[in-house]
Amino acid sequence: MTTKIEYNLKNTLKNKVLLSLYKKMLKPRLIEEKMLILLRQGKISKWFSGIGQEAISVGVTSALEKDEYILPMHRNLGVFTTREIPLYRLFSQWQGKMNGFTKGRDRSFHFGTQEFNIVGMISHLGPQLGIADGIALANKLKDNHKICAVFTGEGGASEGDFHEALNVASVWNLPVLFCVENNGYGLSTPTSEQFNCKDIADKGIGYGMESHIIDGNNILEVYTKVNELAISVRKNPRPILLEFKTFRMRGHEEASGTKYVPEDLMEYWATKDPLENYKEYLIKQKILTNKIDTTYREEIVNEINEHLKLAFDEEKIIPNLENELNDVYKNFDYKAVNPSTEKNKIRFVDAISDGLKLSMEKHKDLVIMGQDIAEYGGVFKITDGFVDAFSKDRVRNTPICESAIVSAAYGLSVNGIKSVMEMQFADFVSSGFNPIVNLLAKSHYRWGQKADIVVRMPCGAGVGAGPFHSQTNEAWFTKTPGLKVVYPAFPQDAKGLLASAIEDPNPVLFFEHKGLYRSVYQEVSEGYFTTEIGKAAFLKNGDHLTIISYGAAVHWVLEALETLSHISAEVIDLRTLQPLDTTTIYQSVKKTGKVIVVQEDSLFGGIASDVSALITENCFKFLDAPVKRIASLETPIPFQSDLEQQYLGKSNLINAIKDLHNY
Repeated sequence: MTTKIEYNLKNTLKNKVLLSLYKKMLKPRLIEEKMLILLRQGKISKWFSGIGQEAISVGVTSALEKDEYILPMHRNLGVFTTREIPLYRLFSQWQGKMNGFTKGRDRSFHFGTQEFNIVGMISHLGPQLGIADGIALANKLKDNHKICAVFTGEGGASEGDFHEALNVASVWNLPVLFCVENNGYGLSTPTSEQFNCKDIADKGIGYGMESHIIDGNNILEVYTKVNELAISVRKNPRPILLEFKTFRMRGHEEASGTKYVPEDLMEYWATKDPLENYKEYLIKQKILTNKIDTTYREEIVNEINEHLKLAFDEEKIIPNLENELNDVYKNFDYKAVNPSTEKNKIRFVDAISDGLKLSMEKHKDLVIMGQDIAEYGGVFKITDGFVDAFSKDRVRNTPICESAIVSAAYGLSVNGIKSVMEMQFADFVSSGFNPIVNLLAKSHYRWGQKADIVVRMPCGAGVGAGPFHSQTNEAWFTKTPGLKVVYPAFPQDAKGLLASAIEDPNPVLFFEHKGLYRSVYQEVSEGYFTTEIGKAAFLKNGDHLTIISYGAAVHWVLEALETLSHISAEVIDLRTLQPLDTTTIYQSVKKTGKVIVVQEDSLFGGIASDVSALITENCFKFLDAPVKRIASLETPIPFQSDLEQQYLGKSNLINAIKDLHNY
């Protein structure tokens, strides 16, 4: 073939490096060719081909140091092979064997490995970019002069997460290389239908970010340019947007095919094959010989065959229910820190603030992130004065971009730093929903990576804030395995549970009812202490019936019972919704035989429904009446005070207690 790529280096790289880059590209190519055969034979289930794009993966990875994180996508096999992951482990991963990285729970490149400093993708693509922000922020806080590189495609660059992550990286001056592989098509949608600017690199201008266009099929241009930039960014931390011009020579995945691609376009890019062009160049420069090339190929093919045999010979995974359930959460060895007997009467909001401050003092690198939380102290003033106490490095205002900050919190965890993210209002979590339920929740189950994050959720009605600032949306998250959900009703519990949530290496959604912030006072222990997550509290003992509740609705219950002195009710404050203390619930139900479950959320699909179902399934023979649920109307939450009061289930509670008592 005629070389279609210009290699103008004038011997700036040693022959050893030039040959190494060739061999590193050859390896993923030969693996892919073998995988395509195995796919046709039905020995692997799916394949995303990177043939024709090897120069990008190999060049970028070769330019990074081995302890610098890299975040690849579907078509970046060269990242994994350049990091020298044993092939049998990759083959085991693709066959769903135990020697892979996900214990058969995920496929292809949906995995990460701390051993090789790789963070794998999720299919939603966009959060990958925000994770890189968090990893880079941790590097910057550690002042270790490390960078990270994250990949996406031109299709992924259309997602909102792309904008959010690049904007955060620019505002915070984070040492990230954002690598966009512009390979012509997002599945079948051409770039002309993905974006309307000439080059993706042009988008860097809008973020005040340095950007470069690189010939993604030219291994020497990729390696030398990225290496030069990596050296520069280590010295002068900043984000850089890199657009690699390349082409996808096979389908999005093999089943998709390439019929939608014009034939002349395929023929043009075939002439720009990064491996064949580079091979021809090296031969012309008398650096590579046919003998050396044959030796490389035989070596790699033998390695492939040897490692394939290891993977094929490996036993199939035998499903083990206990293993599956135990891996949803990272084990947390809770160690109680008992509360002091010295107490002060403070508000709910003060208890949250104090608990957060004491955790910042205990965990010296704990980072808090959120909108307006720094000098302003947050809209509820919970972090007022924190900047003076802990610095802006650790108390960080964020742009309005919930998704990127949740993802960045995950990146901090990957790089060994705890974080607390404040949703300004729990309602706004919908803008960060994807990374919470698909990234944080599944992380430990998928590849054993903890998500050491607390998301604080100011929530609830009763303050006339209307449909967008008043939801109590805990049920969105109790449905998702891998998340813990905490919802205290009293200042003492709020302080102790927040400390425990921050200690816990698992992702915790910590709900704080806004209506309680300045209306509920309690004698709260001074100093640092913890309260165990997953344990309900008995607030009142009784014989006639059991009332189960949490959050602000607990106070509805206590207020209602003050007017019903003739009724002996046992009151349980759940405190934690996931995990749920079913032992305490069943114990009380078996004692009283009658149950009301009270929640502020609307009725259908809420916590009360599941608690009711659990009681019916496990305590049916002890029940003397149907389980009763009290909740709010099946409408959004209105603003006007009379409408809001009508919405809340509180007004139905007294009659419900009477009816159940008389049943």
